[in-house]
Amino acid sequence: MTELKVIDDGIRIDKYLIDKCNMSRSKIKKLIDNKKIFVNGKEVKASYLVKQDDVITISDVFSEEDYKVEGECIPLDILYEDDYLLVVNKPSGMVVHPGNGNHSKTLVNALIYHCNNNLSSINGSIRPGIVHRIDADTSGLLLVAKNDMVHNDLAKQISEKSVIRKYVALVSGVIKEDSATIDAPIGRDSKDRKKMCVTGDNSKNAITHFRVLKRYSNATLIECKLETGRTHQIRVHMAYIKHPVINDLVYGYCKSDESFIKGHTNNKEDFDRYRAFGQMLHAKEIGFVHPVTKEKMDFRVDVPDIFKEIEEMYKDN
Repeated sequence: MTELKVIDDGIRIDKYLIDKCNMSRSKIKKLIDNKKIFVNGKEVKASYLVKQDDVITISDVFSEEDYKVEGECIPLDILYEDDYLLVVNKPSGMVVHPGNGNHSKTLVNALIYHCNNNLSSINGSIRPGIVHRIDADTSGLLLVAKNDMVHNDLAKQISEKSVIRKYVALVSGVIKEDSATIDAPIGRDSKDRKKMCVTGDNSKNAITHFRVLKRYSNATLIECKLETGRTHQIRVHMAYIKHPVINDLVYGYCKSDESFIKGHTNNKEDFDRYRAFGQMLHAKEIGFVHPVTKEKMDFRVDVPDIFKEIEEMYKDN
């Protein structure tokens, strides 16, 4: 994501960006056509004349044509692997695939090295093998396909809602209901293009089922089951019902949570480590039918140790 504040008047936006960003006219046109460039949060045409103090947002200047993804020797926590697929436990903080600002040390870089580039090609050269994604600061299970047939089969299972995807989250406040379903459409936030929100404008249906696992005095541990897979879905939905995921700096940043963690931390180093961990959200279970053997597969992985450390603070309160 790139933001520019305009200091000129009356210049076509495509010419302005050619001068300021050293991009070709064709690339700028492609970004505008693909709705990747906004002015003050609104879509514009290449002929738009910029005004002083306009804020230009370029949501994606990274493209496959510009970058070749290289394999890197990065350790992987693999729960299962055969000739067709992998189930990987991604750590919090690892980006799934290269993009703006993240050209290396991603899960894809590690997979290319580990699999000797033996990955499905359906999602292009910067997302080989990636059937579905989780956020960089969300830990947990991901499916990876080694060929296109397997990828197509797994993607079909996801679209047909037969893949089981369960998450565990620690959210702010005490939820009274033992279980509930959030059925609220999600789309891009018109005021902040980096964020998603519940909206009826240019949105897609989104359904999250959750149940309470444990209640603490000022937090609730829940299990979430996804019926759909929208960007940031659980984080957006929990914030929407006023129980944001704890430690979520985008949707759930809360001074009271920060003060609580700081008050239960012995030193600044631990506090910084907890804050850097990211949102308290973990993809704990994934279940599917193996595309080749037709065996029912189910994998579960416990939350990271640092997740447990933060949860312990709320248990003791």
